[in-house]
Amino acid sequence: MIKLYINGVIHTFQSNHPIVEAVAIENNRFKDIGTTKDILLNWKTKSAEIIDLQGLTVTPGLTDSHLHLSMVASKFVDLDVTGVTSKQDMLEFIRRHSHTLKPGEWLVGSGWDENLFSDGGIPTLDELDQVSPLNPLYITRICEHAAVINSKSLEAINYSEDISIPEGGKIIVDSTSGKPTGLILESASTLFQVHIPEKSYETWKDALRKTIEATIQHGITNVHSNDPLYLGGLKQTYELFDELLNKEQLGLRTNLLINHEFLEDLDAMNMYTGYGNDTLQIGAIKIFADGAFGRRTALLREPYHDSPSQYGEAMFSQETLYDIVKKVRNRGMPVAVHTIGDQALINVLDILDQFPPSNFRDRLIHVQVINDNLVKRLASNHRIADIQPRFLASDYPWVKDRLGEERMPRAYAWKTLLDNGVICGGGSDAPVEPMNPLLGIHAAVTRRAPGEDHEGWYKEQKLSMYDAFRLFTEQAAYTTNEEHKKGTIEPGKLADMTVYSNNPFQMNNPDELFQTSIEMTIIGGEIKYSR
Repeated sequence: MIKLYINGVIHTFQSNHPIVEAVAIENNRFKDIGTTKDILLNWKTKSAEIIDLQGLTVTPGLTDSHLHLSMVASKFVDLDVTGVTSKQDMLEFIRRHSHTLKPGEWLVGSGWDENLFSDGGIPTLDELDQVSPLNPLYITRICEHAAVINSKSLEAINYSEDISIPEGGKIIVDSTSGKPTGLILESASTLFQVHIPEKSYETWKDALRKTIEATIQHGITNVHSNDPLYLGGLKQTYELFDELLNKEQLGLRTNLLINHEFLEDLDAMNMYTGYGNDTLQIGAIKIFADGAFGRRTALLREPYHDSPSQYGEAMFSQETLYDIVKKVRNRGMPVAVHTIGDQALINVLDILDQFPPSNFRDRLIHVQVINDNLVKRLASNHRIADIQPRFLASDYPWVKDRLGEERMPRAYAWKTLLDNGVICGGGSDAPVEPMNPLLGIHAAVTRRAPGEDHEGWYKEQKLSMYDAFRLFTEQAAYTTNEEHKKGTIEPGKLADMTVYSNNPFQMNNPDELFQTSIEMTIIGGEIKYSR
C-alpha cells in the first residue's frame, strides 16, 4: 500500500531537492518526493493512506552512531545515580537500595560523577562499607571507565596485594597504607564482574524493550549499539535483538558492534560484518585502546596538565593490539576502536596503516584530541570519526585542567574534522550522555551546556545547525557503509523520518531546541511513535 506524507517542510539532506513538501512511500522505501500537489496527483489512489504533516518540519530519521542499549536498559533494573550532585546523596541512595537486597546479594549500579559533587570527592571504601555492610557493591562511573567497590566486593574476588590485574586496569590503593581506596579503573572491573550474577533472559528482554521504545520516542530510527559484554555474550545478544526487532517488529534499526573477545563466536555462528537485514545487522569489531579524561586514563602524547607524571593508559601493548586487528582483518572485517587521547589514536592508526582496508569503513570512536597530522590521516574514505558532541557539555570546564590551554583549540574539534574532509558520525555514547540527539546537536552548534550563557567554548569549532544534523543523518549512514540506503530522503532509500514540533533551521536561538518535541518517528514508512 502506498503511504503519502503531505504538507510538510521536509529537509531531504540531498542537493537536488533540499526541501520538499511531500513523499510517497511503498514497500518501506521512498517512491517519490515533491510538492504536495504533485505527490497527490501522481500517487493518490483509493487505497493510499494519506498523512497530513500540517506544516511540521521533517528530517531523515536520526541515527545514534554509538551507544550501549544494554547499559541504558540496566538502569531499569539496577541502581541509577546519574545526575546525583553530592557524595552524601549518593551514599544515601546506596543505603536505601541495600535495604531492598538480601545479605550477600550484589548491589550493582551506575552513573556517578564526582565532578557534580558539591561536598567532596569519590566515596571511600570505609564510607561505602558503612552504607552497604552486607552486600558486595559495584557501581560504575558515568564514563564506565571507573567504578567504586566495597570490602565485601574485595572479599568476593579474594583480593590480596599480589592479585593479578588484567592489562590496562588498576585497583587504586592508598599511598600510605597500601590498602584499596574503593576505586578501580578500566579492565580491573572484570575481576568483579565475573562474580555478579547474570540477569535472566526475560529480565533483559523486558528492559531492552523499554529502552528501544524510549529510543524511538527521541526521534531515533537507527542505532549502532555495543552490547555483548553486558548481555551475556554474542549469542544471547543477537537473540534478544532478533526477538524484539525482527519478531516483535519494534522498528528500531540496529547495527551491533561486536567486542573483539567474541571473534570466535562470530565464526561459530557464521556471522560477519553486514550479516542480517535492514532491521538488525552485525557491524564492526569493537576494541578499547585507552580510557577517559575523568580519571586520566585517556592516553595522551604529552602528559596531563594537572598531573605531569601521567600520560594515561593503553589498554593493550602495540603488539597485542596489532594481533587483535590482524585477527579482525583476517576475517575481512572493520574495527571500531575507542580512542579518546591523541596517543591512542596515533597507536591505532599506526597499526591500521599496516593493513589494507576492509570492504567496510574502520571507525575511530570519540577522537577528542587531534593535531594536523592526525586530521590528514583520518581524512580517508575508509575511516570514520565517531564523535559525541554532547561530551563537551559535560566535560567543560574541568577538562581544561586535564589538557591545559595549549591543547584546547584542537580538542572536541569537530569543525576542523569536517572542514578537512573527515567523515564524522554523531552519537551519544548513552548512557554516558543522555540519548536525546537534540542535546548533542545543541552542543555541536553552541559549544556550551544547557543553562550556560556565553559564546561557546572555542567558538571557532561551532557547527551550523545543518552540519550538526548531518552528523546524525547523512554522515551517520557512512559509518556502516549504508549511504546508498539511509541518511537522506530520496527515492529508493529506506523511508525513515523524524518529525519536529519546531523548525530547527529557522531558530533565532539554538536553545529553542530544548523546547522542541519529537512529534513522530517514522521507520520504513510506519509511524512507530506519535506524541
